[in-house]
Amino acid sequence: MPHIEIEITPQSNLRELVAALPIAAEVLAQFGLGCSGCSVSKYETIAQGAVAHGLRPEPIVAALVQARLSGFVPLIATEDRAPQRRAPGPFSGRASIAHVVPVMSGKGGVGKSFVTALLALGLRRKHLRVGILDADITGPSIPKLFGLREPMLIEADPNAKNAQGQPQPLMTPAVTRSAIEVVSANLLTDKEDTAMIWRGPILSGVIRQFYEQVRWSDLDVLLIDLPPGTSDAPLTVLQSLSVDGVVLVTMPQALATMIVRKAANLVHQLKKPILGVIENMSYFVAPDTGTRYDIFGPSYAQRVAELAQAPLFARLPIDPRKAQLADEGLVEEIDDPICDELADALLRSLAAHPKPKEVVSLI
Repeated sequence: MPHIEIEITPQSNLRELVAALPIAAEVLAQFGLGCSGCSVSKYETIAQGAVAHGLRPEPIVAALVQARLSGFVPLIATEDRAPQRRAPGPFSGRASIAHVVPVMSGKGGVGKSFVTALLALGLRRKHLRVGILDADITGPSIPKLFGLREPMLIEADPNAKNAQGQPQPLMTPAVTRSAIEVVSANLLTDKEDTAMIWRGPILSGVIRQFYEQVRWSDLDVLLIDLPPGTSDAPLTVLQSLSVDGVVLVTMPQALATMIVRKAANLVHQLKKPILGVIENMSYFVAPDTGTRYDIFGPSYAQRVAELAQAPLFARLPIDPRKAQLADEGLVEEIDDPICDELADALLRSLAAHPKPKEVVSLI
């Protein structure tokens, strides 16, 4: 089989490489680089994708070159396919998280998880290391959006013991196709419809465990998808964690707006900044006529932003195609400039609200 003449270097773009050399998708999949098949790949090179997944780019390039010459996927050493994760325990081995940003509403059904996913995608396209802590313990949606089904790896941490002297559990985050790290209650079991019947104090403890007893990589941004309401879970996150600020999600409905204002008041009472406001399901544009319909009524986005004393990041339309991809676990295939706009707005707001020059250190 004649080989294809194409230069393969660490700076080769993933999407362009797969288009020119189809077998490259199989080779990259052997390294766990599922991002070659999602929208993030058009923004990343082999080197950037490797770093995001904790891999070395040299073995990937060598395997791709060999596949180009032979037409077959070569055998790949186990050590070259294993993500490089630091050992837990010693201070020098702790992960550093530069920014912690909860996504909050106060009301259910406004699309916080979907907005969290769009923010994560936009940040990844800027080659930032991103994690999502799904704090909606009883109604977790993040794994479904990203098509994650395998339970997280849980092992005993020999360097951390509980009050009875027993090792504490240490969780390894699930990793999406585009290298977004995810921790969620739905990843504690192999059945996504298992009900988590836990009371408030237990929920708060689990959220702390998801933050502290996880083998996170060094992250630029950790997004926290909060559940509805202004009680145990949001209070635990806002009072216990070193958050940079909160992103509020609302929708164009008077009732939703009222409840989101309550959430904004809670954030202000706890003296945390509100980084921005996002109105989801703001309107619908008919694909055949281009006519715009305010299905849920007039927008309150600007009013909410003024009351929150925060910028309006965006008004997101109802988009059946995005909803379909989310339902199918293919949210990473969304290729829309709104992801970049949301990420840019968040990064600008983070820069405008600097916190003390320290990072959050986790065991």
